[in-house]
Amino acid sequence: MELRHLRYFVAVAEEKNFTRASERLCIAQPPLSRQIQQLEEELGVALFEKGSRPVRMTAAGKFFFAHAQKLLGKAADLKSMTQRVGKIERNLSIGFVASTLYGMLPKIIRLFRAQHKDVAISLHEMTSMEQINALKEGTIDVGFGRIKHEDPNIRRIILREERLVLAVPVDHSLANSSGVVKLQDLIAERLIVFPRTPGPSFADQVLAAFTEQGLYPENIAEVRELHVAIGLVAAGEGIAIVPASVKGMRRADLHYLELDERHVVSPVIFSARMLDKSEELIDLLQLTYDIYDAENIPYTKEVL
Repeated sequence: MELRHLRYFVAVAEEKNFTRASERLCIAQPPLSRQIQQLEEELGVALFEKGSRPVRMTAAGKFFFAHAQKLLGKAADLKSMTQRVGKIERNLSIGFVASTLYGMLPKIIRLFRAQHKDVAISLHEMTSMEQINALKEGTIDVGFGRIKHEDPNIRRIILREERLVLAVPVDHSLANSSGVVKLQDLIAERLIVFPRTPGPSFADQVLAAFTEQGLYPENIAEVRELHVAIGLVAAGEGIAIVPASVKGMRRADLHYLELDERHVVSPVIFSARMLDKSEELIDLLQLTYDIYDAENIPYTKEVL
């Protein structure tokens, strides 16, 4: 049994589909199916129920899945930390959700580059859930996301809870209101949410704010990305609930309103592999806190 067998098995288990798993792993489906078959033959047990759609794990498969995840996480940690200890090549790969670019993330990265000229930084836009997989596979070293998702191999630090605001076209009737609106006032509006897939996503956070109050928007439009939602709002196609940092993007055709519900927030989350306590990560986290202090942004401080 090799690590690749574990990666293949975990991909199929998480995607619940051999086709999607093969696309994620960048291999053809027939070789993937053969590798899973070889793994089952070596273990002497079936890991997936035959013919199930979507693919379902057997009891043995569920047990194997829990331990395979931990082993892959430790392997990624070991690789990352060994490379850094050896100082052969110092690099930091950062995953981020697009909405964090409207906040302090660009400044954090810019100052980190200036302070660590010997560290090569690469940036990768990906959803919060994609960041989890990328961390476990060693594709990225740290992620800045918004979805609270527990994984035994990932350390997640909630940096702050960012208020959400309402974006409307500048000529919308709500634009002339007192500046504060209630969620119940938005039920009949066309609500633009993002991203469309995969879930859970920021769209789920927005819709959950309504359902927690027993409210159900009547007209929902799903789009791929934040900037698409903002563009459609500006075009008069609907309204959108977005992170407050988006207000920094000045547009004459948009108007932002505060929501009366103070609890409607979206977290900004720092994610890293559970055992990774490298110098680069510690410095990046501390720099984030320093910038929040300088900008008077409330946050919760933790250490790796």
